Amino acid sequence: MEMEAATADKQIKKVTFRTAPIFEPLLVPARYKGAWGGRGSGKSHFFASLMVEHSADNPGMLGLCVREIQRTLKESAKRLIEMKLLQLGLGEADGYRVYEDRIQTRGDGLIIFVGMQDHTAESIKSLEGYSRAWVEEAQTFSQKSLDLLRPTIRSQGSEIWFSWNPTRRTDPIDAFLRSGGGSEGMGEDGGTGVLRGPTGAVVVRTSWRDNPWWNKTLEQERLDCLRDQPESYDHIWEGDYAKITAGAYYAQALTIARGSGRISHVYADPLMVTRAFWDIGGTGARADHTVIWIAQFVGREIRVLDYYEAQGQPLGTHVQWLRSHGYGNALMVLPHDGAAHDKVHAVSFESALTQADFEVQVVPNQGRAAAAARIEATRRLFPRIWFHQPACEPGIDALGNYHAKRDEHRMIDLGPDHDWSSHAADAFGMMCTVYEEPMVKKYERRTVDNRSWLSM
Repeated sequence: MEMEAATADKQIKKVTFRTAPIFEPLLVPARYKGAWGGRGSGKSHFFASLMVEHSADNPGMLGLCVREIQRTLKESAKRLIEMKLLQLGLGEADGYRVYEDRIQTRGDGLIIFVGMQDHTAESIKSLEGYSRAWVEEAQTFSQKSLDLLRPTIRSQGSEIWFSWNPTRRTDPIDAFLRSGGGSEGMGEDGGTGVLRGPTGAVVVRTSWRDNPWWNKTLEQERLDCLRDQPESYDHIWEGDYAKITAGAYYAQALTIARGSGRISHVYADPLMVTRAFWDIGGTGARADHTVIWIAQFVGREIRVLDYYEAQGQPLGTHVQWLRSHGYGNALMVLPHDGAAHDKVHAVSFESALTQADFEVQVVPNQGRAAAAARIEATRRLFPRIWFHQPACEPGIDALGNYHAKRDEHRMIDLGPDHDWSSHAADAFGMMCTVYEEPMVKKYERRTVDNRSWLSM
């Protein structure tokens, strides 16, 4: 793309930006522009160049570079934009001046750098009149910040840009521009990589393969990550969701399971018992989540067929899900608190499910070492576990995040961290603790009349 910059004597000099083909759809005007993908794809360099170009083409333009949290300008895009100005030879004679906290552009325009977490509904009004906003590291952008920013950047022809490496499909930016889960349903255009989300949005997926300026140093970094951090490689370099947290209890086991094809498609055996393994939450907005894993023990295999999670819902909602998904005859396997009575209604999950015509098994309390026992059993059995990925992906994500609290100063493992992933992990671990390996007939060789034969 070409840009014209005015010199002090009003003469025009032409400056040319080199643009990777993958970003060309983002050169046309659009209310929302997004680029997502992994490391080395050039997303930030593209938007930094685009901010400089628009400031030159629109004298007096007010531009905004945004992060969710920005403690210092070192965390902002300021240094990258300064580098673009140097590369293009744009300085004071062209109407550009770099200050400590901002960059002045042609026609008394400005580019400023802010953290949205510092703003409220009142303070955000100071940004009205800004016509370009670039949100960096948009995977960390909160729903509150998104709701504040969108109506603030509202002048005719204004644009909001987003660049990010996805973390979770439920992140606000993914829900907004990718409908919460990738290209499915987003209308990918003819293999160009362009995705269309809200009205007036053009969103591009990019990777290191799309970078024309890829070099040996970046390639070695990529290969080192593939070798040393295989569980994180797809997220870091390919822009995939962060399925596995570094240091998670089951990081290595999940990586091996994916590599061996055990996270794919598996189906129920109609002759085998189907079991539903619960972690019981409660009702109310702040209650723990209720989780159910559906599985079968088929020979030496554990087939994990389905996953369910809900927060604050009554028992009837869980029962309705079970029946609507064909698990009305499943054996309900409850943790020890399934036999405890509700403080208000004087009923237990065990009795309520029994009254609903389910067969119920309650696992005894395993004591203070229960969490460690579940983790040990799960790690031991993981090589024989198969997942039906389409139904179990949210639960697999939780297993990939399940990790220990750490005292980083003393490098001490303080036990499992009780966060959003622990409910799924607890129910999954209970499944592994109650698994019983099938009996294997043992034979011994006997000799009778100089003839050898086998017997049980």
